[in-house]
Amino acid sequence: MKSFFGLIVLAVFVMFGASAVAAQDTMMKKDDMKKSDGNPMVGGAAMYKNKNIVENAMNSADHTTLVAAVKQADLVATLQGKGPFTVFAPVNAAFEKLPAGVVEMAMKSENKAMLAKVLTYHVVAGKMSGKDIMKKIKKGEGKLELTTVAGAKLWVSMQGNSLVITDELGSKGMVTIADVKQSNGVIHVVDTVFMPKM
Repeated sequence: MKSFFGLIVLAVFVMFGASAVAAQDTMMKKDDMKKSDGNPMVGGAAMYKNKNIVENAMNSADHTTLVAAVKQADLVATLQGKGPFTVFAPVNAAFEKLPAGVVEMAMKSENKAMLAKVLTYHVVAGKMSGKDIMKKIKKGEGKLELTTVAGAKLWVSMQGNSLVITDELGSKGMVTIADVKQSNGVIHVVDTVFMPKM
């Protein structure tokens, strides 16, 4: 277990250093900009407003690691629930930025509780569109503090017209696709795996 915590801390520092550079390389793919059911496409797949968060995420080629982690952490039923939820959904490339072995370690059954904490750190109760978040940022003098389902904090600010998220350890990531509507909430695709204080 201690080695898992060590890898997570190392991961945060790696991501913190890489996030500013990575943010420049996370422009939406042309395929992702096409609309389906009034929604942006994600991972080359249509996202449907009448499907829940898990059903849509399972169709995204960019979220296979996230879906596997949600299953391993026994969070499928939760994220298929009524909600509504706002989910900041890391793409596969976000997990790939973590040091070698971190994802595999997190997927072990003895680390299920820690995995669930990290995943629920990406979920906020209620449905907040990108526009809702931006309005709250302006009212909050440039920053919005969110309390996640994990009970920890995330902070959202703006860089131009983009939403930037900062986690409790200071790592930053960007929303690359906003407002993917679900039957039980909304997904905002992000380029970083966020970490709460352990």
